[in-house]
Amino acid sequence: MKLTDLNRQGGIGANSLFLQIGGLNILIDCGLNPKTPGLGALPDLDLLRGVDLDLIIVTHCHLDHIGGLPVVMRQHPKTPVWLTQSSRMLIDKMLHNSASVMKKQKEEDNVPGYPLFTHDEVDRLVGRFVGVPFRVSKRFRGKKDQIELMFHRSGHVAGATAVEIHHKERQIFVTGDVMFEDQRTLQGAQFPMGHFDTLIIETTRGTTERAFGKERVHEIARLVASINATIASGGSFLLPVFALGRMQELLSVFHDARRFGRLIDCPIYAAGLGMGIAELFDEVSRKTKDVHFDRRILKELHLKPMPRKLKPGVDPKQNALYVVSSGMLVERTPSYTLASGLLGHARNTIGFVGFCDPDTPGGKLLATAPGKSFLFSAIDVKAKVMARVERFELSGHAERDELLQFAVQTQARSIVLTHGDPGARAWFAEQLALQLPGANVIDPIPLKACQV
Repeated sequence: MKLTDLNRQGGIGANSLFLQIGGLNILIDCGLNPKTPGLGALPDLDLLRGVDLDLIIVTHCHLDHIGGLPVVMRQHPKTPVWLTQSSRMLIDKMLHNSASVMKKQKEEDNVPGYPLFTHDEVDRLVGRFVGVPFRVSKRFRGKKDQIELMFHRSGHVAGATAVEIHHKERQIFVTGDVMFEDQRTLQGAQFPMGHFDTLIIETTRGTTERAFGKERVHEIARLVASINATIASGGSFLLPVFALGRMQELLSVFHDARRFGRLIDCPIYAAGLGMGIAELFDEVSRKTKDVHFDRRILKELHLKPMPRKLKPGVDPKQNALYVVSSGMLVERTPSYTLASGLLGHARNTIGFVGFCDPDTPGGKLLATAPGKSFLFSAIDVKAKVMARVERFELSGHAERDELLQFAVQTQARSIVLTHGDPGARAWFAEQLALQLPGANVIDPIPLKACQV
């Protein structure tokens, strides 16, 4: 088998793996790098020119895994796309939102190459998506070869899947993005135990070791307590969240907390893509049972829409909880503009609950010391860090020791490291060398095919 990481920079971003298995050419995911607007956000799809692509597999619907999908589908118009049934219900909503965002970026910033695709194109592509149930063996026959394929819950977000591939006598397992622990809206990963010849594994949290007392249940309690303290002192609390997954989980948490009298009475503002996905979660819950969410949560929390026009650098002074995207405080999003007004006042809190790339505004804010100035460059606002800036360990990714344990028990002969920064991959490489000394551990060089 040959594997090529099509992500130009490697790490986490435009996730896309090209697998050549026997006589089959398979692409797993085709995302966008959120830090690189324009054509450079795409994986290097030039490496697929002239390739007869047999199958595209989607592991889940975050944009760093699907944001470039319409482009590769345009270039390979006859290639089917397989994904889980839940992802099949979510993907067009995600892609339509991406098309709208890119159109706006083109109008406001004249980003070269944007939009990469249009709403009409997304509508035309929907018929090529094939929803596949979890834990049902499917045979895929290409022009020159065939495989047996099975999807397994990976727990990360609704519809997220690992991929088990059998080709002749070879067994391959691709973890995708993984979360073993149950979330409020979602069961944790359910992976098959036992031997695989080849393991392709995510490494996101390789540099992060969860401290004692920082277990998820304790972090949720700490988050609710921090919200209560902020509101009680007259401030507002901003939670930048990912629209798919984190927003719905937190709304479920707040709903439970309010029912049992643990969350202070205050206005809760929520808006954007995450709200539309919450409505879809209700449908996915009823039709597939893959998630646990009821749209009554939205009504019973008395959620308020965001103000139509947020003023950069101005605190709305609503003494409220804001649950809005983007999770990494990306430029020109509601959370970015809100943060510019809240940051300069000690009564407020900004709380991060998921992965923040160090190069994004969220990552940079987390690295800025209290009292120092922080520049919101996209809106030309500079503010002193007077608000509390907190991080809560509510990641949607598995702990590194959990992933390592799974990898070791597979006794895989070849292990490929993906979806992690250099330090994270290095930790896994070191640990795997100690615990599986006979395994061939591969950290692929971006854009260069490697034999696995």
